[in-house]
Amino acid sequence: MTFKNLQDTYTLANDVQIPCIGFGTWQTPNGETAINSVKAALKAGYRHIDTAACYGNEASVGQAIKESGVPREEIFVTSKVWNTERGYEKTLAAFETTMAKLDLDYVDLYLIHWPAAANQFENWKEINAQTWRALEELYIEGKVKAIGVSNFLPHHLEALLEGVKVVPMVNQIEYHPGFMQAESVDFCRAHNILVEAWSPLGTGNVLNNKTLIMMAQKYSKTVAQICIRWVLQHGLLPLPKSITESRVIENTEVFDFEIKDEDMAIIDAIPFCGGAGINPDAINF
Repeated sequence: MTFKNLQDTYTLANDVQIPCIGFGTWQTPNGETAINSVKAALKAGYRHIDTAACYGNEASVGQAIKESGVPREEIFVTSKVWNTERGYEKTLAAFETTMAKLDLDYVDLYLIHWPAAANQFENWKEINAQTWRALEELYIEGKVKAIGVSNFLPHHLEALLEGVKVVPMVNQIEYHPGFMQAESVDFCRAHNILVEAWSPLGTGNVLNNKTLIMMAQKYSKTVAQICIRWVLQHGLLPLPKSITESRVIENTEVFDFEIKDEDMAIIDAIPFCGGAGINPDAINF
């Protein structure tokens, strides 16, 4: 798949179009910082904004969208239900809170932020199923255009798929050089679930990797641009974030070059060199 700009899209299983790079807002403080960074992203050409209830910045994201002058229908907005709000009723209530904060008529994509896992819940399968039932209802009612999950491993997805009306359209996972989660990616591909890459720059740590620095010099690009392009060439959707306008723009300049196959293989072989590296089965939040 060849992308030419930020408005080019992947097609989800339900034929919804999702812009090929999203602007992440994790750890972006609510208020002026979030408003200005989202407006800068939209000005730079981003048409896909990723937020979440637990980021605490949904109100600022919604305000930035309104102030940007970009028509709402041109922007793809994602949010996520947090772990404390799992379950059918609580998820429906959490969605209404998200909508009130964003002050939008709909969201394009709504995700379960983390799976309930066996280390915390004996009935983790049932909790995930009930949370998903709420998302299915929101989708069927047209309040969201697509639904999915985040940080789900293959066994979480397998359990969920046993009783669904609607298969998740997206799984958003940590993915960057040194942390490729091949089993999860392969499982999602087999089930027509688009994989989004959070922290495609490895929360910044990967930027000091010698192999990536060498690649950046070879292609006359920054390490961040190499990482984002590498994610795209693997057929995944990167979600880079920055609150610095120059970097917001820099992270969009990834459509004028292609990483050669042999260099893709070299990057694929990089060992873990930074990032969160969180095991969803071991979380305590």
